[in-house]
Amino acid sequence: MRRIQVTETTENKDLVQEEKNVQAENEVEVEVGQETELTIEEQYEAKLAELQAKLDDEENRHLRLRADFDNIRRRSQLDREAAEKYRAQSLLSDLLPVIDNFERALQVEATSEETASIVKGIEMVYRSLLEATEKEGLQIIKAEGEQFDPNVHQAVMQEQDSEKETGVVLRELQKGYMLKDRVLRPTMVSVNE
Repeated sequence: MRRIQVTETTENKDLVQEEKNVQAENEVEVEVGQETELTIEEQYEAKLAELQAKLDDEENRHLRLRADFDNIRRRSQLDREAAEKYRAQSLLSDLLPVIDNFERALQVEATSEETASIVKGIEMVYRSLLEATEKEGLQIIKAEGEQFDPNVHQAVMQEQDSEKETGVVLRELQKGYMLKDRVLRPTMVSVNE
């Protein structure tokens, strides 16, 4: 009989232990279930915050790219306009020494009828050349008697004239030219001290 009792007690212990295990598993499942629910909500909120941050980054990136594109388009439009406006700059710059040489040739005094006709021909070519360059926008920079402007004048010497104000251009040593609103060559001048 003892043997049977031992077996019953062992079985009872096993049953009690099994019930405890089931109870513990149920408690763990309830705790895990609550943690899982909180974790899922937190995961959704974290995922939502992450997606919102990505969306904000992409919107900012899109706006920056659009602004860059607009700036490039505007800059290229300005470059095209400037290229059209100043298309003759290189040619006119190369023609300035030619104009200077014509002016020097016109300063020679004609002593005979033959020289006078040559000077008259040179003057006609010179005027034609000036008219053609003026059509392209070439302008002579006024200097003599004007207030010295370092943007358009280049002072190469100073003189003193008590009858005129300080900083006034006394003499023009070499003509200066502008193409529309851009200085091609500044006027070389002598300035009053």
